[in-house]
Amino acid sequence: MRSFVDIIITGTSNVEIQQLTTKQHSNFSLKQLGKLDYFLGIEIKSVADGTILQTQSKYIRDLLQKTKMAEAQPIYSPMTANCKLTKAGTDLFSDPSLYRSVVGALQYITVTRPELSYVVKKVCQFMANPMDSHWTAVKRILRYLKGSIHHGLHFKTAPSSQPFTIKALCDVDWASDPDDRRSTSGAVIYFGPNWVLWGSKKQQIVARSSTEAKYRSLAQAMTEVTWIQTL
Repeated sequence: MRSFVDIIITGTSNVEIQQLTTKQHSNFSLKQLGKLDYFLGIEIKSVADGTILQTQSKYIRDLLQKTKMAEAQPIYSPMTANCKLTKAGTDLFSDPSLYRSVVGALQYITVTRPELSYVVKKVCQFMANPMDSHWTAVKRILRYLKGSIHHGLHFKTAPSSQPFTIKALCDVDWASDPDDRRSTSGAVIYFGPNWVLWGSKKQQIVARSSTEAKYRSLAQAMTEVTWIQTL
């Protein structure tokens, strides 16, 4: 028996959509759901200038309601510059399940909010034994989301005269973890005018200098660029 697959197709050409649907229908039973506007908590809006905006406004509002932060005072940075979270301490958070649930939801929000990749990965490190200081950091992220609830990703159409190029930007926070002194790399990769890959990841070994940490961050970014080129 064939599998029934529901797919969503968007585009400006009805002819191209029909051609794609007909081709795929030879292998699967398809359902045309029309213009895409909401999928798995992600809102997709077509802007007048031809760009596409992806946001998670409803998902964020629901999360703020769940954590009783809907009326919290907005803040305009998700983490203080001198914030050094650590596993050491005795101020254990009273509701670890809530902490894990909220941090898991924040991980999903990074699908459209790449600027949160670093701070969310940071609070993820304390899932096993969260403390009050970690929960305070999570609440700051929620307050930041309250003030930027409509922010998201813009996808632009590149001019026909401009070839698609791959560009990568990377950086590193040297020896930023006070527990193991490992550095954290961050990178974003553009395909044409659009972000296609971003992330933040702790390096696997302790770098002995900021230069070594930067080269390791660069090597990781180039690995991702090579993978995209191959794709």
